[in-house]
Amino acid sequence: MKDEYDFSSGKRGAIFSSKGKTRITIYLDDAILEEFRSRAEDAGTGHQTLINDALKEYLGQTSEKPVTESVLRRVLQEEFPQMAHTPNPSP
Repeated sequence: MKDEYDFSSGKRGAIFSSKGKTRITIYLDDAILEEFRSRAEDAGTGHQTLINDALKEYLGQTSEKPVTESVLRRVLQEEFPQMAHTPNPSP
């Protein structure tokens, strides 16, 4: 490691463009997230991409329904029926 680094020409902000995307914080059941991570690893992609794709697919089928917490939970439980009876953790 160097003793000093020159950041005089550095730029603040994101390293990559996130045009068309918004960063949010969302709480998902641990079991749901682990299932997405597992499937993402098998598919060689990211778990956030799979979650985004699942939501896009659902919205394409029923675009008149707003994405609320209850709708999101129902969609995830339909996608992963083995997780349907997993108790919800307290926030």
